[in-house]
Amino acid sequence: MPPNRWLNALVLLLAGGLQTLTLSPFNWWWLAPVSIVLILWICLPLPPRQLFRAGWLFGLGLFGSGVSWVYISISEHGNTSIPIAVVLTFLFVAGLALFHGLAFWAWGHLARDSSVRRLILFPAIWVLGDWLRSWLLTGFPWMYLGTGQVDGPLAGFAPIVGVYGLTFWIVATGAAAWAAYQLIRNKRQAAAGLIVAVMILPWLSGPFVSRVDWTELADQPLKVAAMQGNIPQQIKWDPEFLRQQVRTYLDLTQDDWHRDIILWPETAIPLTQDQAGPIIEMIREELGPDSTLITGIPWFGFSERVGDTTFHNSIMAIGNGEGIYHKQKLVPFGEYVPLQQWLRGLIGFFDLPMSDFSRGPENQSPLTAGIHRVMPFICYEVAYPDFVSSYAARTDLLITISNDGWFGDSIGPVQHLQMARMRALETGRYMLRGTNNGITAIIDERGQLTEAIPRFTDATLRGEVYTTSGATPVMLSGSWPTLVLAAILIVFVRERTIPKS
Repeated sequence: MPPNRWLNALVLLLAGGLQTLTLSPFNWWWLAPVSIVLILWICLPLPPRQLFRAGWLFGLGLFGSGVSWVYISISEHGNTSIPIAVVLTFLFVAGLALFHGLAFWAWGHLARDSSVRRLILFPAIWVLGDWLRSWLLTGFPWMYLGTGQVDGPLAGFAPIVGVYGLTFWIVATGAAAWAAYQLIRNKRQAAAGLIVAVMILPWLSGPFVSRVDWTELADQPLKVAAMQGNIPQQIKWDPEFLRQQVRTYLDLTQDDWHRDIILWPETAIPLTQDQAGPIIEMIREELGPDSTLITGIPWFGFSERVGDTTFHNSIMAIGNGEGIYHKQKLVPFGEYVPLQQWLRGLIGFFDLPMSDFSRGPENQSPLTAGIHRVMPFICYEVAYPDFVSSYAARTDLLITISNDGWFGDSIGPVQHLQMARMRALETGRYMLRGTNNGITAIIDERGQLTEAIPRFTDATLRGEVYTTSGATPVMLSGSWPTLVLAAILIVFVRERTIPKS
């Protein structure tokens, strides 16, 4: 790097940390363009060969501050010593930072030595890098800049362009701010003013766009209840505490068997469905005639996709509803172990309870609750924008269940809730969220919380949700318009003759 390489490295790490502050629980969304300006300040003069290291340093600051909560699951729940947990957490963070390193490297090679071309291409490269991270090696769609806008002025555009479109414009805003600054320095105030006007237009118009109703709510609400058992992770899979766990959820549901929809969280029943027959029958007997209980439960049986008997992390409807859904987006090391023939047995973290699930089949049918179609998402799945929007188009109501007890009193579960809110906003649908230890909540069609239970309490959430008809633009097109725009921009700008400055 240039002579001030230590200062440059510090600024890039800081820029990454600022982006964590744009997300929950901080919600300082206005820091996002500031972070982009800091990145451009350091990176615009760098030759392509140095941009990989710059991008990696930025990613280290972003993921080191934003997702290092995985240390809790590795150390406290993975039976791993502190030194090994620290090393594994660093490897995880450093590995994720490679995505930004590769994106910055590609940016430098595509834009070559033209600062103008670099400014134009930066938003396109950024959003394509985020998209790549969402599916490569099962994906990690966390820490997207656009997610912070669920409470920001661009929220109104989320149903139109989705989180990738919001991210594109945030990065473009930072690039435009830097371009305007350089134009003013070169006494080109008119051009700078035009860029600033275009840059701020969506930020000013967003609150007005948010008033548009893309979907239509039903006239009558459904009465719902969600139980938060706050079961300690240390006893979750201990057979000695099985009866206690089931009794906890039965007691929490005691006054709510008549509700339209009752929700228990991920693996609330810590037995496979073929072993939990007596519990399921007991639930059926307690339920009202028009009530449906939806619960997380492991599933064991023959899978056509696997060609053998296997485990699935699943959710099923009981009572006045039917269906079972098998989770498709599995968490590496938490629900399956890559290269398990070499890794299992090395350390406790590679032998977590229930870490041998198989991925569920594609194009599964939604659950039903009475006459209503309900699409469930299990834990990590709600982080995937296109995955949620494609399934939401077939359903009236969204449900997500999770067990964020793996991450203790960290910012991870709060970030998880914010992503669920963004999915509700993108799809214009109510979402009922049930978790083991928080945050259990009802999210309306605009991504706002209507009811919530504090973390680390055993309690029952009661409220109303509305089923929804219609579709938002992003449900019909997914993220493809933004991604295609980014690709076209790269091809067009790269072939044009553009001055260096």
